[in-house]
Amino acid sequence: MTAIQQNIRVRCPWATSELNIPYHDEEWGVPVHDEHTWFEFLILEGAQAGLSWDTILRKRARYREVFDAFDPAKVARYDKKKVRELLRDAGIIRNRLKIDATIGNARAFLEVQKEFGTFDAYIWRFERPSGELFPVSSFVEMRVGEGLACVGGGASLRLEPAVSW
Repeated sequence: MTAIQQNIRVRCPWATSELNIPYHDEEWGVPVHDEHTWFEFLILEGAQAGLSWDTILRKRARYREVFDAFDPAKVARYDKKKVRELLRDAGIIRNRLKIDATIGNARAFLEVQKEFGTFDAYIWRFERPSGELFPVSSFVEMRVGEGLACVGGGASLRLEPAVSW
């Protein structure tokens, strides 16, 4: 392979902007093992429901600020006052259902950690024996949803307000 060929990176057709190219190249499809990263993606995926990923990437830094650096223990303790503050923050998606789902997801995330040691340990138990990962839609719908029904006495992770796993 020539030096020129090595510098050509193949990207998915959606990776076209200054926001989503770095996301594509550095994060998308990269295996995750960090608890805060897992929780960050859970929050951001829930916020993204019905919106473009570019919208979420533009607001990501503000999400990190207002959701306590994606610390699930802190987010799980949010009260009505904090929810009101979040609903007034133009730097995030101001949807009460999505904010409530984020708080509920933080609580469920902690339940999963309590039962399995880490959220990472829970998620990676669904890895195919070949080492291949499940496609996200199949993974979420078929595997995680089945497993969460048995976790934490009914803990429920929701990627969007209308969907409960």
